[in-house]
Amino acid sequence: MTHRPATLGALRESGYRTRSVKQELRENLICRLRAGQPLFPGIVGYEDTVVPAIVNAVLARQNFILLGLRGQAKSRILRQLVELLDDEIPVLAGSEVNDDPFAPISRFGKLQVMEHGDDTPVEWVPRDRRYVEKLATPDVTVADLIGDMDPIRAARGGHLLSDELTINFGLMPRANRGIFAINELPDLSGKVQVGLFNVLQEGDVQIKGFPVRLPLDVMMVFSANPEDYTARGKIITPLKDRIGAEIQTHYPKTPEEGMEITAQEAWTVRDGVPVAVPPFIAELIERVAFLARDDKRVDRRSGVSQRMPISVMETAVSNAERRALSASEPRIVPRVADVYSALPSITGKMELEYEGELQGADTIARDLIAAAARDIFDRVWDVDMLDSVIEHFDRGGVLQISDGASAEACLAGLQGVPGLVEALRDADMFQPDDMGQSVAAAELLLEGLAAHRKISRADTGTYSRAKPERPAKGKGGGGFTFGSSDMF
Repeated sequence: MTHRPATLGALRESGYRTRSVKQELRENLICRLRAGQPLFPGIVGYEDTVVPAIVNAVLARQNFILLGLRGQAKSRILRQLVELLDDEIPVLAGSEVNDDPFAPISRFGKLQVMEHGDDTPVEWVPRDRRYVEKLATPDVTVADLIGDMDPIRAARGGHLLSDELTINFGLMPRANRGIFAINELPDLSGKVQVGLFNVLQEGDVQIKGFPVRLPLDVMMVFSANPEDYTARGKIITPLKDRIGAEIQTHYPKTPEEGMEITAQEAWTVRDGVPVAVPPFIAELIERVAFLARDDKRVDRRSGVSQRMPISVMETAVSNAERRALSASEPRIVPRVADVYSALPSITGKMELEYEGELQGADTIARDLIAAAARDIFDRVWDVDMLDSVIEHFDRGGVLQISDGASAEACLAGLQGVPGLVEALRDADMFQPDDMGQSVAAAELLLEGLAAHRKISRADTGTYSRAKPERPAKGKGGGGFTFGSSDMF
């Protein structure tokens, strides 16, 4: 509206009609679908799975829960539902529960209309104030969500405790005519979950046993981790039965989807110095997360969050930035050594099984980087065509590429390895005018050879003759030994 009515009478004359919040969401969603507008900007990989299920739930005017492991954009999706609300709606001025001017539910709102009639003041609430979110924790009480009688308010106003004007409303009534989201629902105690029954089924709340009923108009949405059902709590059956739709989220299904998410979310724009992340380094980082999700040494029930590759990318860029600043290089170009420098961003985001605990998170993280490098290497090069490179190290050649060495210094050493530059040229990965990209590609080739055990790599970044293999005991020496072949 160009002119916003400021009183109940003016609002009535404007022809404004109130809609329930679920009907409002439904109608605005229909408009977006017809116009071909994006529904959840920035959400990648859910176009054919999660998004259609959410659309169906909103069209059906259902409350729903997003069920998935950590780092699957559940909270972000819930918050983006706000965009399906009207820009603003009218409420009675001073109402704590967003009273509809035409049908107030609170005692305060009813008294206002009785006293002032058409002169009752109206204010307009923007859509972002109509979204209320609560992180569930075991100490959350019914009073926190529903409300309680406030004896101090009763004393100051001279009211009886049973008077509705003494109510200190909880989060749910304050979300009236909006969206109320609860994250990690199983963490709520069973008693508190029972308190949600009436809202989901009858659309009202009752406070402290007093004859107070508030017919709330709320869209309720939830998120939960499947592991929570056994590790920390559960959703009680009667509450689960009252949730209209249970929608499963998931991790990216392809490395390309993961790379798109990481590129979107990772902070890689650094002040003053341009950043150029080689595509194969971005893929390497993403494949580390994909391999971790399938590795038997990593707890699959806990999952490997998409935050892992995002953090690894940011740390790898930071390590490359440190090198660029020290060497006065014009660009920040991450390479494989920088991914190894991001080990703390990997180890802290994996829950390990018993076998993994025996080997240690650091060893597993190195294994994953090696495996990811080998996957990309195999797509670009044939190991049997790199005999001259392997022979150089078999004859005692040693090459050290420190993560702090400049691209110019590294390239000078790499050119001393017979056949290495030619192999990069054959793969169209050697760029004479871009030393940073060329060094990154050379490191990838050497990492692939080390992963195939054709050469060896020390933690210091030194490449040398391949070490003889030891009897498999689940753990070996060197930076590229593997504790388990199950992930390949």
